[in-house]
Amino acid sequence: MGVPTNTYEVYNAVGEREDLTDDIYNIAPTDTPGLSSFPRTKASFTLHEWQTDNLAAAAQNAVAEGRDAVTDAGVATVRLSNSCQISDKVPRVTGTLQAVTKAGRQDELAYQIAKRAKELKRDMENDIWSDVVEVGGSTGTARVSGGIPTWIASNYSGGSGGSAGATGDTGSTEGTQRAFTETLLQAVIKSAWESGGNPDTVFLGSFNKQALSTFTGNATRYKDAMDRSLQASIDIYDSDFGQLEVVPDRFMRARDCFLIETEMVAIAYLRPFRYWELAKTGDSERVQLLVEYCLEMRNEAAHGFVADLTIS
Repeated sequence: MGVPTNTYEVYNAVGEREDLTDDIYNIAPTDTPGLSSFPRTKASFTLHEWQTDNLAAAAQNAVAEGRDAVTDAGVATVRLSNSCQISDKVPRVTGTLQAVTKAGRQDELAYQIAKRAKELKRDMENDIWSDVVEVGGSTGTARVSGGIPTWIASNYSGGSGGSAGATGDTGSTEGTQRAFTETLLQAVIKSAWESGGNPDTVFLGSFNKQALSTFTGNATRYKDAMDRSLQASIDIYDSDFGQLEVVPDRFMRARDCFLIETEMVAIAYLRPFRYWELAKTGDSERVQLLVEYCLEMRNEAAHGFVADLTIS
């Protein structure tokens, strides 16, 4: 049936107010499991240094009665370092944009600062898991903090042709990808324990998190008749050498799986998160958000690295 003649419709009218909700929906993830799990410590120079040490191997120790004491040889500590990198975000908005009425926020600059702060944390999470070697920097060249894959050498499992990194300045070499199996996981947990470590957390991507949830171990999955739910995931892996929390991380390489003893790695801050207004050069406002930090790999032998995993 047609519309009666001269019916005044919304399509003909002028002056209707727009229907724009006063909310802004953003589903971009902001969780940063690595930054949230690792301890914070303080750096006092752009080259952040620390030391590691070890004990002599256990051996039979029996001495004859009355024998003169024999001095044991001293072994020096190992001095390690990483460079503090600067990361920043710089939002800028015009005076006009600040003045006009906006939906979802009143102060555009404040909104952009909050948004860029979340982006900065995501960048940091990405960088600590990246296979990017340390760069000491120079005039015009940025310092770079060596990422976790460039440190773990003692307890490494890679595909054919793959090799581990070392001391932050040698990246790992990618090998042939292979399916993630419980055998691979158990072998690296065992290796870390034999090296003296006690990994407590497994960090990995979404595909291999689902693969790990199929591992049988000694667990029995069952359907609860009362709540009608099926337990289909593993959030705690109970190994022969202790329990490990399983944490998926969106910002690490999907082909990597790390077994981390969280007290044996830290984020060292030379300058913690801060922001300040930059000088005005016209009709706009500009702010710099900045952090200066590095990864402190307290002892790489405490951790494990299962590399070259398939991702689909």
